[in-house]
Amino acid sequence: MVSSDSEKLKIGIIGTNFISDRLASAAAESQSTCIHSVYSRTEERGRAFCTSHGIGTLYTDFELFLNSDIDAVYVASPNMAHCAQTLEALAHGKHVLCEKPISSNLSEYRQMRMAAESRGLVLLEAMRPAFDPALSAIKAGLELIGIPRRAALEFCQYSSRYDKFKAGEVMRTFCPEYSNAAVMDIGVYPLFLCLRLFGYPTGDIRSSSVFLENGFEGAGEIILPYGGMNAVISYSKISDSVNPSVISGENGSLIIDKISAPTKIVFKSRGGEEKPIPFEYRENNMVFELEEFARLVRSREICHIHADFSELEMKLLDEVRKNVGIVFPADK
Repeated sequence: MVSSDSEKLKIGIIGTNFISDRLASAAAESQSTCIHSVYSRTEERGRAFCTSHGIGTLYTDFELFLNSDIDAVYVASPNMAHCAQTLEALAHGKHVLCEKPISSNLSEYRQMRMAAESRGLVLLEAMRPAFDPALSAIKAGLELIGIPRRAALEFCQYSSRYDKFKAGEVMRTFCPEYSNAAVMDIGVYPLFLCLRLFGYPTGDIRSSSVFLENGFEGAGEIILPYGGMNAVISYSKISDSVNPSVISGENGSLIIDKISAPTKIVFKSRGGEEKPIPFEYRENNMVFELEEFARLVRSREICHIHADFSELEMKLLDEVRKNVGIVFPADK
């Protein structure tokens, strides 16, 4: 049974980019949440977004937005603004669903986490694979492959804005000043999956990056050691890849078609036999994170599992960035 809008968690969106579009569309499918309003610095852009999604209220004043009767905010601004906007929202008593990566660095995240927990508010990173039922399917598949010996996790996606950047247009997406880097934008997905499946690496992390002329990291590779196996992470915003991600063990391999939003997971034995691993699939898997966010808010539950993994994620990102020399203003 679908709840009426008056019973749903009322979310205000900060930001009107493509990921906000996906979140608003997911909320339309959600049984537990609805989009109440939008905050945008630009009236024209905000109005267009509201019209597109049937949202009735637009704010261009951040203070008025936070003082409204929303229950929570979804932070989808540039990475460098996540911490400040989250802290402000929490100070106004709002729960926060913050787009990945949740902060610029570990220090910022710890401030955010402490502020939320001290107020009894929910702070949740909008990391889609963490809530997708595919994660449980992947864990079930690991039971079939035997002792894992290698993981090759890949996410390479040619950015829809890269051509404009190459043509000379200044694109915020490709500016490290906004705490942007390929590892932050999309490399974070396979890194996060490694953490959920295998924990924090047990040895020295090795990484190598490809930089564009303005200092933006466009692609990279990371080797994460785990005792008896290595995980190799490949990611790019400046090229596509047709390769799936593969976790190989002594009995066979688990093949995952897309890290951020799997549609197909297959176990392939050493003998060549294939067995699909079933799971609930949604075309827009942001629905799952919205349902979990609403559950946590309704129960007033401080979920340390999600928070702990976000902390490990930021710790790992800090280490990878240090290895290759990616420094953000927030680090100084």
